[in-house]
Amino acid sequence: MPWKLSRLYPILDVDCLRQTCDARALTKTVCDFAMELTAAGVNVLQYRAKNLSSREMLAHARELRRVVPKSVTLIINDRADLCLAAGFDGVHVGQDDLSPAAVRAILGDERRLGVSTHNAQQFAAALDSSADYLAIGPVFATASKQNPDPEVALDGVREARRLLDARHDPRPLVAIGGITRANAAEVFAAGADSVAVISDLLPSPRTSAEAFLRILL
Repeated sequence: MPWKLSRLYPILDVDCLRQTCDARALTKTVCDFAMELTAAGVNVLQYRAKNLSSREMLAHARELRRVVPKSVTLIINDRADLCLAAGFDGVHVGQDDLSPAAVRAILGDERRLGVSTHNAQQFAAALDSSADYLAIGPVFATASKQNPDPEVALDGVREARRLLDARHDPRPLVAIGGITRANAAEVFAAGADSVAVISDLLPSPRTSAEAFLRILL
């Protein structure tokens, strides 16, 4: 059965969160942020930390797994090893990470796997993977990456939707990159099933998530 992914897919980006707190309070800030989102009603969260050590990431991940309700699917960016060590539910990989096949071999069939793509060719290749969901982006300009790929715009979302539909593929399509409450509706109209959001959930995650969920109903 295909995964029924939430229409809002929040990403806890530690590089963003660490700008708002003392380094000694980072674990608490990450967990508080997650709990605000779950209080709003989200049922999936991705933890992403590009500039922390493996030890720091594992400490965060284990604490998140302890405090976040089991009903919430926890995804970690890039790190299949930390997914297993922390008891997370899945991994999201990009084009420069381990291949989906390699990650699936580590995770087994019980955990979730997501794949980022940045153009139609990458998306078409990802269709042949065992990913549980496929992401396309950045849709709009984004400040969450130092060297973002070119924007795919709404036409990129439409093309990804066309490729999925042509194969009668029921897996969710996640759009990512520069998505806000102001433009989320048009991203869904272009064919996305879910939107991954970072910046527009700051600095009031619960209020922002509740507003997103009202828009996305």
